[in-house]
Amino acid sequence: MKIFRQTYQDIYGRVPNIMVIHAGLECGLFKEPYPEMDMISFGPTIKFPHSPDEKVEIKTVALFWEQMVAMLNAIPEKA
Repeated sequence: MKIFRQTYQDIYGRVPNIMVIHAGLECGLFKEPYPEMDMISFGPTIKFPHSPDEKVEIKTVALFWEQMVAMLNAIPEKA
């Protein structure tokens, strides 16, 4: 969360709107074997998920990718 928040502020110049929502099922799968791990789920804007009408807001894909690359570059190497 700390790395996400900082890279978001660096890229967009504002504090992200962080909230808990009913999504991100994959995080739940990792939480069981790693209960102390800090996890987030984020991605591009998707409308009508898991339906024949599912759509992604194209302009948000590049924003998601930029954030993901920045976060991966900010993760410290293990000592």
